[in-house]
Amino acid sequence: MNNPWKNIDIEDYEKHMSLDSVFQLQTMNQMMKEQFYTHSIKSIMIFGIAGGNGLEHINNQVFDKVYGIDINENYLNTCKKRYPELQGILETLCVDLTQDMKLPYADLVVANLLIEYIGYECFQKVVKKVNPKYVSCIIQVNTNDSFVSDSPYLHVFDRLDEVLHPVEESGLVEVMRKINYKKDRHQESKLPNGKKLVRIDFTS
Repeated sequence: MNNPWKNIDIEDYEKHMSLDSVFQLQTMNQMMKEQFYTHSIKSIMIFGIAGGNGLEHINNQVFDKVYGIDINENYLNTCKKRYPELQGILETLCVDLTQDMKLPYADLVVANLLIEYIGYECFQKVVKKVNPKYVSCIIQVNTNDSFVSDSPYLHVFDRLDEVLHPVEESGLVEVMRKINYKKDRHQESKLPNGKKLVRIDFTS
């Protein structure tokens, strides 16, 4: 099965995410700035980096390496075009995290709205491969049955149900505990449509 994320245009995705009624791109951008600077670290791996939302917060005097991981090669090319100032620091890797692969080490793994598309078990495996000191996740908490918010771009996401996994904070905390990561932060940001983004951090 071809992963549906390979066929979603970055422009459609970002227009949907930034609508006033959705406001996820903007909310996550500010949350990512905090994710990057909570701990004193030198390297970051961002799973599901898409078009590079949040990368403008990367100070190339602070970080030695930022790995951008995504299944969509076009997304990664967009990242590199948008952030030429990160050349030499930003390394993009086109990877399907559900497949067996090697990943380099990073001090911090950032996984925002990503676990919902690979599931707990797969996330657990990829974290073990990177073996970071810190993990910071953002998950979406819904007030209705629909994970994708209503918008004029809704049809773009029609096939995402094929790869969607239910994710809850309690389940994620338990999965991370099993690989010796302890929850050390919980932060919520409300969205205009009644949903909210929840940041959960872990330390090994």
